[in-house]
Amino acid sequence: MTDTEHPPTRPARSDERHSGRFELGLHTFGDVTRDPDGRRLSHPEVLRDLLSQARLADEVGVDVFGVGEHHRPDFAVSAPDIVLSAIGAATERIKLISAVTVLSSDDPVRVYQRFATLDGLTDGRAEVSLGRGSFVESFPLFGYELSDYDQLFEEKTELFAALRREGPVSWSGRTRTGLSSQRIYPTTDHEHGLPTWIAVGGTPNSAVRAARHGAGLELAIIGGAPERFAPIAELYRRALPEFGHTEPRRVAVHSHGFVADSDEEAAETFYPAWAEAMGRIGRERGWGREDPPRSQFDQEVAQGSLYVGSPETVARKIVSTSRALGATRFGMKYGNASLSHEAMMSAIDLYGRKVGPLVREMLDED
Repeated sequence: MTDTEHPPTRPARSDERHSGRFELGLHTFGDVTRDPDGRRLSHPEVLRDLLSQARLADEVGVDVFGVGEHHRPDFAVSAPDIVLSAIGAATERIKLISAVTVLSSDDPVRVYQRFATLDGLTDGRAEVSLGRGSFVESFPLFGYELSDYDQLFEEKTELFAALRREGPVSWSGRTRTGLSSQRIYPTTDHEHGLPTWIAVGGTPNSAVRAARHGAGLELAIIGGAPERFAPIAELYRRALPEFGHTEPRRVAVHSHGFVADSDEEAAETFYPAWAEAMGRIGRERGWGREDPPRSQFDQEVAQGSLYVGSPETVARKIVSTSRALGATRFGMKYGNASLSHEAMMSAIDLYGRKVGPLVREMLDED
């Protein structure tokens, strides 16, 4: 349970409540990749390359840069807030978001403090996306039981929502020590506290949770037709006023993709890395022993949730998804397994300079 009071109104800043223009984002997990000679890069090399990628994204006009959290050898990022702080110091305008923060195995108070600090240092550019985590390595690493998977996220999300009000917080639960009229610092200059999204995989309960807490809804769509998520987005919008949230909240989409000069070049470059990553995860989770065939990849590109192709092809697909779901932000995970730094830099350049303007031009016609 929570007991909070609202602080005095602060100057309004943009957050997940205000639609504004359509936003194009790029997301990365810091996939451990290979150099042109096939050598597997070290984690420090990947992190330095990631910083270069973020700087380029800022330069070419990408609106949002997201960094995800994992605790595995095939990803270099386990502390997104630290990486985002380095990016914030090296960029000027791009928004900075986690993609995602695994709140279930972290402490909501420390998460809020870290991202509020990042927000202050970057003049209000920080956001946080909260998720339960599709990988579970963080749970035993930080001393949590997987049997508490649902309760951990439910309680910690409730506490985080209370912290966003940035007033005295009283809270009690089973998964952490309670709070009694305690304030959390630093606070932000956002009217409604730190901009917050809840990332969901498409279940109705998850959409209702996001609505209950007044957070933006981020749909993680990594397979199948994006249109099948339309009922989830609509459920979220219907639920918002039922929980007393009268102002509209935003819907965002997170999906994998890659941009090259032509559809053929994009597919030939991205497929081997995609197949490697999907095959590895599939073997871990018992989906199958082989890497997925090219036919499966082509099907996902044509009708599913892979945004792979020329700038024109990718822009048209983003616009189609936006219209189907009423989304006002799209975040593309641009890196995948062995995909080279050079290939990612080229894709980022095309995404910012060509895909973004094309998407906005098409949406302006609506």
